[in-house]
Amino acid sequence: MEIERVSRHPIRTAAKEAGLHPQTLREYERRGLLRPSRTDGGMRLYSDQEISRARRLAELTAEGAPLHVARRVLRLEERVHTTVEIIQVLEDQNRRLSDRLRALATAS
Repeated sequence: MEIERVSRHPIRTAAKEAGLHPQTLREYERRGLLRPSRTDGGMRLYSDQEISRARRLAELTAEGAPLHVARRVLRLEERVHTTVEIIQVLEDQNRRLSDRLRALATAS
């Protein structure tokens, strides 16, 4: 399931969804762990993806990971996710090309 990347949740809603205090989200932003967008008036808006990231940071820190370690874990998890997506695309392309080659071989 694709997580929504559109920033639309104000900080109170995002904090409630993540199970955190708004000040925790501000601290995560201050440390560069979250990057909410801002309205012209300066209000923070969080995407579902940012809320999920905040929730994961909270899980990792609750397990005893310092924030710098939690940041690294998140980066690695994101890389794994991206790599899996790329592999799936390549496998799909390989499957389509193999089907075309079989069709050409049968037609000859």
